Amino acid sequence: MKQDYWDVTDEQVVEKTGKHLAEWLDILEKFQAATKKSNEVVAHLQENYQVPRYWARTLTTHYLKKTVA
Repeated sequence: MKQDYWDVTDEQVVEKTGKHLAEWLDILEKFQAATKKSNEVVAHLQENYQVPRYWARTLTTHYLKKTVA
């Protein structure tokens, strides 16, 4: 897998989710996503914010790579 696969632009995120990347990172931080399993975080985004599965996974992985790295 390419190293930059999860590096998405703010424009892409807004187009697909309706929120800016910074907003999602804040939401994930408040949810304490770094302390949870990625599937739990993906489910949280899907159930509570109606984020499509692909984008929920993308946002989760992007967040974890930035915060846990």
